[in-house]
Amino acid sequence: AIAGDQGGSIRLPASCCGVYGMKATHGLVPYTGAMPIEQTIDHLGPVTRTVADNALLLEVLAGEDGLDPRQYKPRTYRYTEALGRGAQGLRIGVLKEGFAHPNSESDVDQKVLQAADRFRELGARVEDVSIPEHHMAMDAWTAITLEGLQDGMMWGHSTGSNYRGLFLPSMTDHMAQWRNRADELSHSLKACMFVGEHFQTQYRGRFYGKGQNLMRRANERYLAALQNYDVLLMPTMPVKPQEIPPADCSISLYVQRAFEMVANTAPFNGGLPAMSLPCGLIEGLPIGMMLVGPHYGEMKIYQAAHAFEQSGDWRTG
Repeated sequence: AIAGDQGGSIRLPASCCGVYGMKATHGLVPYTGAMPIEQTIDHLGPVTRTVADNALLLEVLAGEDGLDPRQYKPRTYRYTEALGRGAQGLRIGVLKEGFAHPNSESDVDQKVLQAADRFRELGARVEDVSIPEHHMAMDAWTAITLEGLQDGMMWGHSTGSNYRGLFLPSMTDHMAQWRNRADELSHSLKACMFVGEHFQTQYRGRFYGKGQNLMRRANERYLAALQNYDVLLMPTMPVKPQEIPPADCSISLYVQRAFEMVANTAPFNGGLPAMSLPCGLIEGLPIGMMLVGPHYGEMKIYQAAHAFEQSGDWRTG
């Protein structure tokens, strides 16, 4: 599959389904023709059953198309050449702040830490690393996403303005119908719209701007750590896959289910590549481990992911 990811929607379903999902560097895969939410967090990427399939599909997708304003001279590689290189000598930083969130489940954290131990057995240098700004990045993402989606996706009817790129009037016309079909919008989207509209109206976009500034600072901290490590490692989700809430559930439960998963995924929608790979089962449910690299660092992510995949069946790990 090809999925869109603004807060985790490549990596979260991959984690829940026990497959591989790569949110590549922002702008590496052209977003042209896909339904946008907010240009600075829009990503497309492959979801596959194996690492090799994922690398091959990214080879097909990646590169500049001359139509997407999100792209800025992306660097592409033969990602399949990362396969089979093993984990010997890889430098892996286990992100302290990626564990023990207020809603984290301890068995999920332990399963991912066991996966980190397997990397040690494969010859990688695995060390703990602390980046306190990881939590700040989540707050920044919230402001960017909620205000940005209201500006671009809703009032801009998916198109917005102030950029050169391929415009799709048919998509704009279709999306503009939301005003007359608002009852069909999800509770979580409505909540985002209300908050985004409130902050745009009352604070003139000031918190969106602060969010972008803070996300840039968080990226600087991630990149500083990635000077010492090839990839950062953490759980994709802080919790096991949860039951889909019933149709008659409360709005609070619906919104909780929508946002309880994104504490680790959303901070990297600031642009860094991040991949979810399955690392074990708990109560018969797949658990995802996320690997994050520097801009255009997909090769090292694929190298590590393939080495882990080939080291044993994750279902019995």
